[in-house]
Formats: sequence, structure tokens, C-alpha cells
Amino acid sequence: MSGTDLEIASNLLDAALKAGADQADVLVIAESAVAIGVADRTLEEAERSEGREAGLRVIVGARQACVSGSDIRPERLAEMAERAVAIAHVAPDDPHCGLAAPEQVSAGGDMPDLELTDPREGLSPQELETLARSAEDAALSIQGVTQVEQAHATRTDLAITMIASNGFSGGYQRSNTSVGVAAIAGEGLGRERDYAGETRRHRVDLPTPEEIGHRAGDRAVSALDPRRPPGGAVPVLYDERVSSGLIGHLLSAANGTSVSRGASWLLEAIGEQVLPQGLDLTEEPLRPRGQGSRPFDAEGIASAASAIVKDGILERWVLDLASARKLGLQTTGNARRGVGGPPGPGTTNVALTQGTRTRAELLREMGTGLLVTSFIGSSVSPTTGAYSRGCSGFWVEGGEIAYPVNEITVAGSLPQMLKSIVPANDADPWKSFSVPSLLVDGLTVGA
Repeated sequence: MSGTDLEIASNLLDAALKAGADQADVLVIAESAVAIGVADRTLEEAERSEGREAGLRVIVGARQACVSGSDIRPERLAEMAERAVAIAHVAPDDPHCGLAAPEQVSAGGDMPDLELTDPREGLSPQELETLARSAEDAALSIQGVTQVEQAHATRTDLAITMIASNGFSGGYQRSNTSVGVAAIAGEGLGRERDYAGETRRHRVDLPTPEEIGHRAGDRAVSALDPRRPPGGAVPVLYDERVSSGLIGHLLSAANGTSVSRGASWLLEAIGEQVLPQGLDLTEEPLRPRGQGSRPFDAEGIASAASAIVKDGILERWVLDLASARKLGLQTTGNARRGVGGPPGPGTTNVALTQGTRTRAELLREMGTGLLVTSFIGSSVSPTTGAYSRGCSGFWVEGGEIAYPVNEITVAGSLPQMLKSIVPANDADPWKSFSVPSLLVDGLTVGA
């Protein structure tokens, strides 16, 4: 939390209270990024950006309003505060809005060290270009790859500062280094495209650009000459690349906003079986170097690990203060927020219990079925869990990949699907959703 950002936040908070706000909080986000893209072995993109935005939320009685801006001169901060209070006076009543009680908020001066910032200086544009070129060369070295759409490397640094009239004051920084490649295999109308990319808080944890490029090239080549699979009800293995989507659908249904509106198939599911016995879904906001890690949420509540699902049983919903008040419950410390709007519930890092078998072993167990590696579009009913998604991947026969498939549909009932999942042991610990490949029985495949 830099002195400049804290000073901006403090001045804006003081201006809001002076303008007539009963309660207020301020979020300041300062970001800098360098992005390099190469294609056809030529520098195609070189961007550097720096910016700082301030977001103000004011509460007047039972009404709230949010405003944001990047002009942080003192006179503009005063205007922002006056505008926010004026908007709040004409906003609809919301009996559930309001800041946390002072005793609920985190002790801002005692933040855990989550190692979210790379201690080394950011990579220079030249170093980023070298990473991107190495990734492109690696993809092009794969036999069958005819073109790299783009290879990119990016370094981003972010500083988050928050202060509120309930006494909370805190901030933290985080960094990311990313390398990604989009490779194209084949010629003419028979071309196929696929992608590989990795992001890490510390670049020492990042795979080599050669690994990433080879992976993108191999994926594109393996997708050549797709065929139509037979339709019908078959087992489906969700590759680790896409398996987090299944868990994401579960978390969407457990989101406090959906639950409080009655628009969730998990509305009456607390204490009920939603995953197979023996599986836990745990939230880990304090995971060192985690992509979703943070010491406190967007309402100043201290972060702590907790189970969302325990032994297959739904333990809790994902709540911020407003959704918790609507449901007569306590916040779970899951508030998220950007500078332009009020908080809403959302998760940080989540991890699903891994299995004991490899993906290859699950393929052999599946025998005949579908391996899904990418999705296109989605239709999931929030109230019933009816599920239908377009996808691509591979048809499996005799426990081995037989041929690639694309532009097909898988459909089923999400509540039933989740109760039948069998996890592999290949979850990626670096992702905010650390979910292994998942075998699901009896989905309907439509060609």
C-alpha cells in the first residue's frame, strides 16, 4: 500500500463524509503492464500501460451509490464525492447495504505474506520479446504446425488499496508474468487452431517458453482431421484444461446473489450431497503465490480457508455482507469488487480433492466415450441445472484416443453429473481453480 495511493483513498473518503455520506469506502487500484506479441517471427505488438483508478461507494441511510474515476486531483476527488452522494439520495432503498461492523474487519496492519509479488524487477520489453519468440519457435518446430497466430509475453503489476469509514485500512500488491501461444496446424479449410498459456505470480515458477510452445503445437496437430462421433449416452472425461468449468457451475449455483434471489438449484441444498462421498471442495484464499489469493476481501473481512463442500456435502454458500443479510446469515468473506460498482460474492482459490488414478487410467476405465478438451458456448439453467454445451475433443475406443472430434454437444443434468464425478490426479496447483480431470458417466453426446 503506497503512501500515494493511501493518501488518495483517505482524501476521497474524507470528501465523501464531508459531502454527507453516512458510510463510505474507497478502492484504489494502480496497475502497470508491458505486453509483447510476435507473429511470423516479427514483432507485432508492443504495449506499455500505467494507470490508477479510484472507486468510491457511499451509503446515505439505506441507499448507496458508486462512482469511479482516473482523475485523482484533489478538486476532482471532491467533485466525485459530491456526485456520489447526490446519486445516493435518489437511489432506491436497499435495506441490506452497508459496511461491516468495526469488529468484523481485518486488522489492516497485520497482513499475512502471501508472496504475491515477484521480488525481482519486471522483465524488460526485450526480455519479454525473447520469451515470446522462443515460444513461437517452439510451436513452429512441431511437425504439422503451419503458422503461429501469435505468441505473447506479459508482465503486470497491481497495487490494491482500500479504506473505509468503519476503520478498515489495508492494501497489498501482486504481479503476474504470462506466456501464451496460439498455433495453427494444417492447410486451407482443414486447419485447426489450439492454444497453450501459463501465468505465474513469480516468473521463476513459469514453465519455459519452449514447453509452452511445444504444448500449443502438439494440441493443434492432434486436432487435425476431426470426425463425427456416434451419438448417444456415453461416459465423458473432462480434461484438466476444462474440468474447472464443472466446478465453476457448482460455485455459480452456490453464489449468494443467486441463492438470495431464489435463482439457484442449490437453494435448499445446505447439508445435502452435491459431490460424491469423500470429495472436498476447499477455498484457499491464503495460498502462497496463488492466482486468487488475498489477505482480505472487498469489504475488509480477513481471509481464511474453509470448506464449501465437505465429504460431498454442501457446507455453505459463497456470501458477501449484502447476500448474507438477505439470507439471515454471516458473510463468508467472499466479497469481490471493481472500482465501478458495489461488492458482490465470488471465490478466490478453490481446490477439489484429487483422485489416485491418472487421466490415462481413467480413459482405460471409460473404454468407449468422449474426452473433452475445449468448449464453445454454454447453456446451463441456474434454477434446474439442465446442462448443454458445445465442445471439441477426442473420441475414445478401447480406452485409447481414436480420433479428434469438434462441433458436438454434450448434455445432461448438472446435479446428477456432479454426484457421479470421478477425479484423476492431475490438478494444476498453480491455477485458482485446482481441479483434476473429471470422469462423468452417462452424458448425451449429439453430433
